[in-house]
Amino acid sequence: MGHPALDTQQAPRTGPLGPPIDWAVAAVTAQRLLPAGPAVPAEEAATAVRQLRALSVTAEQHVRELTKLDDGQPPRPAEVVDRPGWVDAATEGLCRLLPDYRILEGRSRRMLATTAGMQVGVALAFLASRVLGQYDPFGGPSEDPGRLLLVAPNVLTVGRTLDVPAGEFQMWVCLHEATHRLQFNAVPWLRGYFANQVQSFVAATEDPDTVAKMIGRLPAALRGARRGEASDALSVLTLLQDPEQRAVLDQLLALATLLEGHADHVMDAVGPSVVPSVRLIRQRFTARRQGGGLAERVLRAVLGIDAKLRQYAEGAAFTRHVVDAVGMDGFNAVWTSPETLPTRAEIADPAAWLYRMAPA
Repeated sequence: MGHPALDTQQAPRTGPLGPPIDWAVAAVTAQRLLPAGPAVPAEEAATAVRQLRALSVTAEQHVRELTKLDDGQPPRPAEVVDRPGWVDAATEGLCRLLPDYRILEGRSRRMLATTAGMQVGVALAFLASRVLGQYDPFGGPSEDPGRLLLVAPNVLTVGRTLDVPAGEFQMWVCLHEATHRLQFNAVPWLRGYFANQVQSFVAATEDPDTVAKMIGRLPAALRGARRGEASDALSVLTLLQDPEQRAVLDQLLALATLLEGHADHVMDAVGPSVVPSVRLIRQRFTARRQGGGLAERVLRAVLGIDAKLRQYAEGAAFTRHVVDAVGMDGFNAVWTSPETLPTRAEIADPAAWLYRMAPA
């Protein structure tokens, strides 16, 4: 029996629009391709789950003190999941974020929906062995839409690979995800704004002709990535987008860069009093982020992972510059309204954002 949130027949559409991305196909594809997680003794796994849940609460308390963001609710423990659990949660969250994504009527609309579902499933399977944690603003019930997830096997595996203290690495990861939860819960307008930006961008690909054009450009984008001409996924995305999509893409990337960079800044700014080995963890984790063979680098470029890595660095640099210049209270002006968010150009030039925000 299918998951209700993934049942594409629950909300039939009339008129010129056909079926959505087939989310059920996405979930099944991902689960079939999912690599097995590490073998962990049951007692060790149970201990890790308890520790991650407790650390997620402590981490949010530290984040509140540093960022001065507060949603007025007591911190709650994260959900600790395995890789299949993350795939289910991610698919459900995407389905809720994009409920109205439809492919226009045409002879191949069913095939396009199935193919899109398979492509999403391949991406989710690849990501499931790499994601450490995630705050999904749209993954929970309507009365509490957010969902903070920690992927226990990945956190354990990466901590061991980096050869850093397990508890400190787990706290470091929790700091990042707790920051994302506060960003969305303490800033009332952010959830709706983010959803509108994503949906506006995706809407530009509803036309099968647009999808076909994007697919047609993919081989050239991949060849460029293999030759090193597309050093990150932003280069690939630029090749894949029509000019009219780029304005929306710029706004979405600016927001994502701010959110990721702010969270990355918090991970390190909380400091050695909370994570004594924070500098060692950052050094080794950054080196790991930049690794991978040719096949993985190409996949990361196509899936947008390299773009995300650049967002961490650029967004963290913007946050550091602004906090150093005007303090955390001054930085928090970014959360006033959509109009006070930095543009992509301002993220690269924080002084320009500070000048725009300065009192007249």
